[in-house]
Amino acid sequence: MNNRLRVRIDKVFKVVFRIAGFACIAILVSIFMMLLYNTVAFFSQIKPLDFITDTQWNPSRHFGLLPLLASTLLVTLGAMAIAIPLGIGTALFISEYATGFVKNMLKPAVEMLSAIPSVVIGFLGIVVISPGISNLFGLSNGLNALNGAILLAIMALPTIITVAEDAIHAVPMTVKEASYGLGATKWATVKNIVLPAAYPGIIAAIMLGMGRAIGETMTVLMATGNSLAFPTGFFSSIRTITATIAIEMGEVPFQTTHYYGLFALALILFLITMAVNVLAERMVNRIRKFQ
Repeated sequence: MNNRLRVRIDKVFKVVFRIAGFACIAILVSIFMMLLYNTVAFFSQIKPLDFITDTQWNPSRHFGLLPLLASTLLVTLGAMAIAIPLGIGTALFISEYATGFVKNMLKPAVEMLSAIPSVVIGFLGIVVISPGISNLFGLSNGLNALNGAILLAIMALPTIITVAEDAIHAVPMTVKEASYGLGATKWATVKNIVLPAAYPGIIAAIMLGMGRAIGETMTVLMATGNSLAFPTGFFSSIRTITATIAIEMGEVPFQTTHYYGLFALALILFLITMAVNVLAERMVNRIRKFQ
């Protein structure tokens, strides 16, 4: 292959990749503009302040964001409280402590966990976790925020473990050997050398896991009770933003206030996930700057 042909091929692929990049941006902008257009139509009928401050979501009279947003944040934070220590601990074990056989068993098992459909996990939440919560805490049923948090933690674990393990594994062996050479123990090396060096990747793993939890629909729809009341704790039945859109969009009359209200919820969810990703990028860049 002569140099002229190589240059032509490079130019062709450069154009192809540029088109693909701009196409992704165009799709993202198009989705945002579609959501924004319908949200503006909603706010022409409902005051934005009422939408933000109303504590009820009852499409016949009330279009309040607060109970749905509070439910979404409650179940997401509960999931992260479970998934972060388990995920980071598992990633550390796989990368730093597991032997070859155990590591070769654990990594495929974690990846297989991500392949389980969300409807299956939701079904397990109904038939296994819900009765357990009900019996353990003496509740009438276990379809509540705690059930949803446990299930979302399970679904976020593969993302957190995989990304965090890659970040930990990427820490150069020479740095670890230098620590051992100075007399540091295994745990001291992990705590003082490996974890600080892997912070950017670990934070990215946590943020990606959080995004996975915020955007999940089917699991929380099946396992959290779908109550529109404002949540008072993890034993409350809740309905998240994603579950509300999934339940109501298929039956709502076209171009009604209720119809446009669901687009307003979708825009809020879009902005939340974008904020999580932007925050993660800023945190990772800031940590890299000071390393």
